[in-house]
Amino acid sequence: MFQAPPSPYLVDPETFSVATSPTAPPRDADSGKSAKKQLVETVERLSDLQRILFAHDSHAVLLVFQAMDAAGKDSTIRAVFSGVNPAGCQVFSFKQPSKEELDHDFLWRTACRLPERGRIGIFNRSYYEEVLVVRVHPNWIGAQRIPGATVGAATVSEDFWQQRFESIRDHERHLARNGTVILKFWLNVSREEQRQRFISRLDEPEKNWKFAAGDMSEREHWDDYLQAYEEALRATSRPWAPWYAVPADDKPFMRLSVADLVVRALESLHLRYPTPSDEDRAHFAELRTALEAEGAG
Repeated sequence: MFQAPPSPYLVDPETFSVATSPTAPPRDADSGKSAKKQLVETVERLSDLQRILFAHDSHAVLLVFQAMDAAGKDSTIRAVFSGVNPAGCQVFSFKQPSKEELDHDFLWRTACRLPERGRIGIFNRSYYEEVLVVRVHPNWIGAQRIPGATVGAATVSEDFWQQRFESIRDHERHLARNGTVILKFWLNVSREEQRQRFISRLDEPEKNWKFAAGDMSEREHWDDYLQAYEEALRATSRPWAPWYAVPADDKPFMRLSVADLVVRALESLHLRYPTPSDEDRAHFAELRTALEAEGAG
């Protein structure tokens, strides 16, 4: 079974703490132009590996991105996967669930979008919303009409959340056993950096569309979200489905870090282009002879 690539940002379920998780890169880290140049080279390598993944057709890759608003999920996905063949890569964004989605269990809507073998699937937000935003706003559980779970923070027991963590762990373990490589990224942005990015969205007309009034109201729950993230990451980071808490205050560094982890995960599979059998090679030779004869005729 797939094992998590090592990284200083790999979440250890025993020791991880949001309070000590950095939002900025190390002082000696590559950033700015240097990181952007390295990203180009890393994306080229990723493109090569994606073609082999597609040809090999034995594994799927699921990449989960979670973050506070303005952390850079969209731009990171765009920057890292800009060079990947669109036929081998699928991106799905999950926002407020529809009525149909609410009529199913909380894993259903994402399970319908899991990547096929040979493809990279990217979740921009995911089933983790059910233990993050829903945990911060437990009154939303009422719309899910779950037997035994009633509306309001006081009536949602701790067991309810632990059961959801268990369901997620079981779900991811099942996927991993069946050949899905899972990497999960929490883009860890600081409150101050989020403030600056919100101001930028308000000041620059081409970014106004990104800003919503709800962004400010959610910012008021900052501490609650961090607590929910810490518990969720600790409860669900496993060697076969690791979480990485990637510093997000510096976008070039963040994008390079994500790209490097995806490349190293794919390299660890040691995949190669399929090798034709002797029978196939003999058939290829016959076909080549026929094509040459057709050209000469």
